[in-house]
Amino acid sequence: MISACNNIRPNLVGDYPEIDPTALIDPSAQIIGNVKVGKNVFVAPLAVIRSDEPGPDGKVSPIILGEECNIQDGVIIHSHGGDIVSIGERSTVAHGAAIHGPCEVGIGCFIAMRSTVYSASLEAGVWVGMNATIMKTTLEAYTYVPAGAVIRSNRDALDLRLVSEKEKTYMDNVLLATNRLREDYRRMLTARSAG
Repeated sequence: MISACNNIRPNLVGDYPEIDPTALIDPSAQIIGNVKVGKNVFVAPLAVIRSDEPGPDGKVSPIILGEECNIQDGVIIHSHGGDIVSIGERSTVAHGAAIHGPCEVGIGCFIAMRSTVYSASLEAGVWVGMNATIMKTTLEAYTYVPAGAVIRSNRDALDLRLVSEKEKTYMDNVLLATNRLREDYRRMLTARSAG
């Protein structure tokens, strides 16, 4: 794991982030408390991932980032006390999106710029369009939420279509580009620290 020390810190009850050594965390990102970061995760500049609010039992539930998650610039991830946030492996959370738990984001989801996901469950491969809001609902696998949509209940999700092959390809390409970027940054930072 490559990062500055002061941006990764414990919460008030003493939970310290657990970050896989292959993850790349930008020094301007903030990782606080009971956060579990998996292999080859990329956390871009100014992201805030903060697990610090105790539940009724006094314990702080985790925020979990699965392998190869792509957390882009300015993303905010937080949760109510006692509630878990889980982002499935190979999911992308794009610039300026907010995820507030309790939330479960499945494997290979795409949450576009400035979107909000609150108290929701997204199964695998869900696409959330730019500036959409998903709250208090469950979206089935490969559901496509158009830009600007507001989904407040399972009833609001009834007319949504499935993700197209073109959109699946786009999601895969974003992840591939970010993985390349992560590795390029890793090489640059390793060379800098060796020199």
